[in-house]
Amino acid sequence: MAFIEVNRVKKIFNKVHALNGVDVTFELGEQYAIKGASGSGKSTLLYLIGGLDRGSVGKINVGGRDLFSMNDDSLALYRNNFVGFIFQFHFLLPSMNCLDNILLPSKIGNKDTKLAESSAHELSKTLGVEHCLKKFPFELSGGEQQRINIIRALSLRPKLLLCDEPTGNLDSENSNIVTKLLKSLAAEFGATLITVTHDNSVSDQFEKVLIMKDGCIVSK
Repeated sequence: MAFIEVNRVKKIFNKVHALNGVDVTFELGEQYAIKGASGSGKSTLLYLIGGLDRGSVGKINVGGRDLFSMNDDSLALYRNNFVGFIFQFHFLLPSMNCLDNILLPSKIGNKDTKLAESSAHELSKTLGVEHCLKKFPFELSGGEQQRINIIRALSLRPKLLLCDEPTGNLDSENSNIVTKLLKSLAAEFGATLITVTHDNSVSDQFEKVLIMKDGCIVSK
């Protein structure tokens, strides 16, 4: 049985099919890129797998969890305990320093914040941003902010890491660095990594690449 099973999933917005019967599986610990033009449905698929949205028709099973049958509270627990999200925009809270931003998921989920803080310091050394932990987001460069975002997403060691255009606001050098870091850290934690991108320089770093068009996966 695959780690993630997406069966005949449709997502309809005002009679527009954002997803039009998607069938795809993802294996535990593997790394995938999903490519496609804007509006192809790739981000919508990512949000459904991450429990950020609900499908209109079909079924999604992640690690034995039937996402379509979960209520809102169960989906919130699933997101907090099981999934790490990295977006194009970092969504760091400007009123908190970077360490507090990183620790926020553990506090929301009533997790061991000491363990999360230890992990934050360890990861910040690996990513070269330990000097940023006591700074506020506005004091950081775009590349530094995205690294803090990555640390926050990984702070609870998720089994599923979902990335939506994670390098969209970075130059080519930092884009390459961040993609390599994501792949390396996901492998270290044994996490399944799914990255949505339209950037060939990002997708070229993945062995498994899915292509979406008009709400369907057209190539694997």
